[in-house]
Amino acid sequence: MKSPEVPDKLFFEDEGRDYRQLAIIDTKGNVASYTGEKCIPDAGHISGYNFSVQANLMLNDKVWPAMDKAFIESEGPLAERMIEALAAAQNAGGDIRGQQSASILIVRGESTGKVWEDRLIDLRVEDHPDPVNELKRLLKVHRAYEHMNNGDLAIEKGDMELAMREYSDAEEMFPENLEMKYWHAVTLAGSGKVDESLSLFKEVFMKDENWRTLTPRLVPIGLLTVSEEDLNKIISLK
Repeated sequence: MKSPEVPDKLFFEDEGRDYRQLAIIDTKGNVASYTGEKCIPDAGHISGYNFSVQANLMLNDKVWPAMDKAFIESEGPLAERMIEALAAAQNAGGDIRGQQSASILIVRGESTGKVWEDRLIDLRVEDHPDPVNELKRLLKVHRAYEHMNNGDLAIEKGDMELAMREYSDAEEMFPENLEMKYWHAVTLAGSGKVDESLSLFKEVFMKDENWRTLTPRLVPIGLLTVSEEDLNKIISLK
């Protein structure tokens, strides 16, 4: 890092620094990393441009090199690459105590000053027998709901074609989720494709009657634009 002031302060003014492990990355990708001499073995770190991997209390010294390799060789969004690194760490031996928790936090590169907007992804698994794979599942759910949110925004702007694509993408990612099927059906019906929507509505209603109850409530507020005849056709599905 061009200015060592922050790492120097954290590393050298801390009387417990021998027990600490720390990594700092600046906005230009420069990294300062530290593993104290008394961190519980096996412990270590590897730093590269724009990233750092570190571990302590590991089963062996292959863990953080495996993380480094997985992160460098992986492709795609940052969150997915981070999870690949966590999975590689576990496959290489992981924590000597076993598995319990995993988390991922991604924020904007430049703060807006609004924490709720700057936290792009904030997922955590507090206690699970297979936390990394559970975190991976939650990230997939998160991505599916990103498509759902994009679909909602498209509906607000009257772009039903885009909304339908977004809801379809969400449904493909998380096919067992009733809400995603439901809004896909609503979008089809609202686009004049009522007959195409019926099989989706029926599937959802058969599994949870509350969605049938919800459907007429969408009409007065403009979220479902169908005739009374088509509405009755939808809610009478058996």
